[in-house]
Amino acid sequence: MEDRLTRVTKMILDAMYFGGILVTATVPLSFYWYGKHFNSWFQKYYIQLCVLFIVSGILAVLILGELRKVFKTVLADNCFVRENVVSLRKMGTYSFIIGAVTAFRLPLYVTPAALIIVLVFVIAGLFSKVLSRVFDKAISYKEENDLTI
Repeated sequence: MEDRLTRVTKMILDAMYFGGILVTATVPLSFYWYGKHFNSWFQKYYIQLCVLFIVSGILAVLILGELRKVFKTVLADNCFVRENVVSLRKMGTYSFIIGAVTAFRLPLYVTPAALIIVLVFVIAGLFSKVLSRVFDKAISYKEENDLTI
């Protein structure tokens, strides 16, 4: 059961990573089409929205890339390593930037979804930063114990 869960999780993470790259790369085309057919707001703020969503998309893909790195260490049964501390710190920083970029959008068009996205990414950033400190401390204890034995 655990092996199947691991494989499914890896497949989902990979699909999100490569799907995120594809979606981010097609933002200009999809926003142009959407603005032309459904929403004039997307035409009016086309450049600003493209920049906002491309930057956010790149940062989200970077977060997924770091998660894939962390997942590899979990699969190798060696998750308490310094590389994961670095990955968690990066994910926290990327999350804060996504929250800030989305907050910059609020003067253009305030929606409940945008407010929730800001809140979610600020919380994710805080969680990642705190978790990186927990991992760092656990690694220090592990290294100390390894030297004792």
